Amino acid sequence: MRISISWEGGELFAQLEDTPTAKAIIAALPHTAQANTWGEEVYFTLPATVELEANATDVVDPGTICYWVQGSSLALPYGPTPASTGNECRLVTSVNLLGKLEGDPSELSRINDGDSVTVSAAS
Repeated sequence: MRISISWEGGELFAQLEDTPTAKAIIAALPHTAQANTWGEEVYFTLPATVELEANATDVVDPGTICYWVQGSSLALPYGPTPASTGNECRLVTSVNLLGKLEGDPSELSRINDGDSVTVSAAS
């Protein structure tokens, strides 16, 4: 499963794993929302009804596609957040792991609070 994450002036693609949360996300696409930033993380609402999965964690590699269950949001960390120790990507709570961005995750730094972000299925 492959998705496109696009905003004015940019687009990234991601490959999703075959998980219950990833399937719920694909079923909710296409979806457009306003971006929020928290340190070097971009997140935005993408409503899906899912449970926290067994492998959920709060520290991930840059470019990991995450789903924040409590916030009903896609979370895209690309570097340290206010919760991080050192250079780690630490999210506010444990998140479901969906997959990885293709390309350079630091491209996400071009997204600002309030920017419109669209997620859609890609081939």
